[in-house]
Amino acid sequence: MMTSNSIELKEYLRERVALVDAALDRWLPEKDVLPPRLHEAMRYSVFAGGKRLRPILIIAACEAVGGVPERVLHAACAMEMIHTYSLIHDDLPAMDDDDLRRGQPTNHKVFGEANAILAGDALLTEAFRLLADTEANRGIDPAVSLRVIETISRCAGSQGMVGGQVVDMESEGKSLDFATLQYIHTRKTGALFRASLQAGAWIGGGSDGEVAALTRYGETAGLAFQIADDILNIVGSQAEIGKDVGSDHARGKATYPALLGLSEARRRAEELRDLAIAALEPLGANAEPLRAIARYVVDRTS
Repeated sequence: MMTSNSIELKEYLRERVALVDAALDRWLPEKDVLPPRLHEAMRYSVFAGGKRLRPILIIAACEAVGGVPERVLHAACAMEMIHTYSLIHDDLPAMDDDDLRRGQPTNHKVFGEANAILAGDALLTEAFRLLADTEANRGIDPAVSLRVIETISRCAGSQGMVGGQVVDMESEGKSLDFATLQYIHTRKTGALFRASLQAGAWIGGGSDGEVAALTRYGETAGLAFQIADDILNIVGSQAEIGKDVGSDHARGKATYPALLGLSEARRRAEELRDLAIAALEPLGANAEPLRAIARYVVDRTS
């Protein structure tokens, strides 16, 4: 059984990241496959040093209901492809116009704007090809596979991440109410957190009660992560966060610290962390990695 000890969490994360990275390397087209420039751009951003938090949540949810990591690796990799595509597109001049991502030049700075757009498009498409892959889904009830695809599609689209990004951009420089801020963050970040927990639980064979508990965890932990991210954009360093510090404030972006102040934003993140941990009570010791991750997403410095 894993405890919340930070050293044990680091080891858990390291092992799961290694699993995901090896699978991503196996499933993504090699750089020398035609068209090589596109595949190089895809791999550049996928392997730029991300935390793999969303795929790890899929794995941890599967383990929490008694499943094994290998059963959900295809879904974990698909989720990371979707997340990476969204980062490539978020960084584009038409959106956030960022020069750095994870401490490296953004995709469009290296490969050009057109290739960056197409690399994002290709990663999103490849994610759903992988989610539907017959071999990857061997031994999984087709009804479960379809449910996972439908849920991830909805949470990534106009009613989820993409919708949150649109309202986020439309809200820049405007006075914002709390309800709109909640809408942005529960969709832009929270939706894929929730989908990750649900996908892992479904594929792992979780009961309705276990899926409900993990859904509550995903909703609260996802929002806590976004608030912590907003705080880091103010108080972190460029070396820690891998992008320009204060960029949210410079663009007049809607954030919890901007609306509530830093101390209240921190309090809210801690409250959500505690709610996420409490949601896991029915799952017992198997959910200990998820408890440790909830603490990590609020207390992290990068």
